[in-house]
Amino acid sequence: MADMPAAVPSGKRSLATVVTSYAERAQELRDEFALFDDWRDKLENVMDLGKALPPMEPALKTDASRVQGCQSQVWMVGTNEEGRVHLHAESDAILVKGLIALLLRLYDRLPPGEILANPPEVLKEIGLERYLTPSRSNGLYAMIGRIKTIAAAQASRA
Repeated sequence: MADMPAAVPSGKRSLATVVTSYAERAQELRDEFALFDDWRDKLENVMDLGKALPPMEPALKTDASRVQGCQSQVWMVGTNEEGRVHLHAESDAILVKGLIALLLRLYDRLPPGEILANPPEVLKEIGLERYLTPSRSNGLYAMIGRIKTIAAAQASRA
């Protein structure tokens, strides 16, 4: 794995701070994961992204913010900041934290309508789904469902 490119830590160049479109974010993920030939390197990159995920405020980790359907503990909340969905999430499992980091890179700080209009097809395109266990895949879709629910709630208030 000495040839493996370094992960792009979400905290270093966060797409959340550089407001871009979903399409631009998805293309960035495609480009990043194209650097990896081996599925183990892809998963290691995901875990590295999880290690760089900032911690969630402990007060936000409640039963109400817990994502049901995940094998690991996952908490996710969203706030409205100037008409955009700002997501906060964390997990107790490093791989799941990496999946959260990918989802935040795709959706954090986008308008609710843009989130609702764009399913995360890029995750299939980069080959991620092929290497997740069925329970991890179910958890991933539970997290995506929570993001869509948060976006729908914010869109209905707009």
